Amino acid sequence: MDPAETERRVEALLFAAAEPLSAADLARRLPEGSDVGRALAGLKARYEGRGVMLECVADRWRFATAADLAYLMTEEREVEKKLSKAAMETLAIIAYHQPVTRADIEAIRGVGLSRGTLDLLLEIGWVRLRGRRRSPGRPVTFGTSDGFLEHFGLASLADLPGAQEMKAQGLLSLDLPAGFTIPDPSQPTPDDDPLDPGDEPEFNQDFLGER
Repeated sequence: MDPAETERRVEALLFAAAEPLSAADLARRLPEGSDVGRALAGLKARYEGRGVMLECVADRWRFATAADLAYLMTEEREVEKKLSKAAMETLAIIAYHQPVTRADIEAIRGVGLSRGTLDLLLEIGWVRLRGRRRSPGRPVTFGTSDGFLEHFGLASLADLPGAQEMKAQGLLSLDLPAGFTIPDPSQPTPDDDPLDPGDEPEFNQDFLGER
């Protein structure tokens, strides 16, 4: 095939693709013997210095906005948002009782827990999946993250304020065993197994709502 026509077809494929394409992906869509490498090199040179450029990422090719023009596509906004009462209670329970399961949280609060509440805490990065409890059903356990400590300016969980107040509100058990210490979320607990491969938080679409 004429090199100019090959370059033209590669340009069309890359422009229409929903994701980056490898040279092999492109070759499968072109007549046998098409020089894909030459076409890519030609397109890269032709778009050099333009508002749109051809780039290779992880051996896959795509059109992208020129790096120095990225600011034109960026809009920064700060939106201050308060956590709902349920989310604050849930966060406090996780911080003081971790690792905890959803059932633990519901038992301490005395009411059912909306999926959206945990979704929000996972999404903003203050809570993370810890592991799986060694009990029937092997429920997932939750704990706080480094992001939680950073946001609240804590060196460690031992610096958590208001333990007595949390006890008064029923968020921290009053009958703590002798020698109880605030758990370290970075360390496994005896009844906590590591997460299984593929265990990741799955967020509901309604996590922004009040719970």
